[in-house]
Amino acid sequence: METKEFPFSGFRMNGFVMLFLHLVLLSAAAAGCAFLATDAGYAAAAVLGLVWLFVWAGYIQLEPNEARAMVFFGNYRGTFRTTGFFWVNPFYDKKKLSLRARNLDVEPIKVNDKAGNPILIGLVLVWKLRDTYKAMFEIDAQTMAAAPADGKGAAAGNTVAGRMNAFENFVKIQSDAALRQVAGLYAYDDNEGAADGLTLRSGGEEINEQLEQRLNERLLMAGLEVVEARINYLAYAPEIAAVMLRRQQATAIIGAREKIVEGAVSMVRMALEKLEKEHVVELGEEQKAAMVGNLLVVLCADEAAQPVVSAGARTA
Repeated sequence: METKEFPFSGFRMNGFVMLFLHLVLLSAAAAGCAFLATDAGYAAAAVLGLVWLFVWAGYIQLEPNEARAMVFFGNYRGTFRTTGFFWVNPFYDKKKLSLRARNLDVEPIKVNDKAGNPILIGLVLVWKLRDTYKAMFEIDAQTMAAAPADGKGAAAGNTVAGRMNAFENFVKIQSDAALRQVAGLYAYDDNEGAADGLTLRSGGEEINEQLEQRLNERLLMAGLEVVEARINYLAYAPEIAAVMLRRQQATAIIGAREKIVEGAVSMVRMALEKLEKEHVVELGEEQKAAMVGNLLVVLCADEAAQPVVSAGARTA
């Protein structure tokens, strides 16, 4: 993935060393008030107190899989990814971001497959942030984070949760578009297309890989990456589900009948060959035809045969 992010190379100091100096500064301010009871002493103590408060803004702490986009008066100066406790210039705007993987369960949406049938399809995906520059400055994530998701209540502002929710909303919208695109390329099953063709039901890993590829193409501009995407729901839309069920039942019945007839013909052939080979009875062509008809009726019937046994002619 092409990236515009680069590491932060500005001045930084170990946070614990700076914290020690910070305490020394506080002690100097207190000493100035205690031992220099003059206007100059009070002024110096006030200045040291302001500096002491200003220094607090420079501390940053990063956990594993966290990052800070460093912005200095509107200029991007790199991304801070080193784990630990540090102190940097307090004038930097340190925008915190999470690099951890996140799940997204996309609710089933109604789309048309390649044959035009309305279907319901949903997916679940795992995504994570890769390029902090693109995520922060290529899309309007900061404005989305500052606005309430539902138009009500308080805004999330510039918190990390607000930014990540904005990214998640971006991923959700793009995943809907990618899902519609992929679903429109294939039929629901092989009843609507070639028997050996790829379908949404039989595609499996190949369909999932194409969906993942389309998603990554759409999310590239935002610095986001889909680690895994899988279709987790697939069904006909309610308005045609009953019709499609009857069609599937009819297809199954036809397939079963073909097997039954194929087996019945094989059994009749075997019976005739065995009768002739063992010389059980000599049958003419008409008798063979009648026997074949009777056997096929018995073997292909849905119910058990009920033969009629002739007892011979009645005598007066």
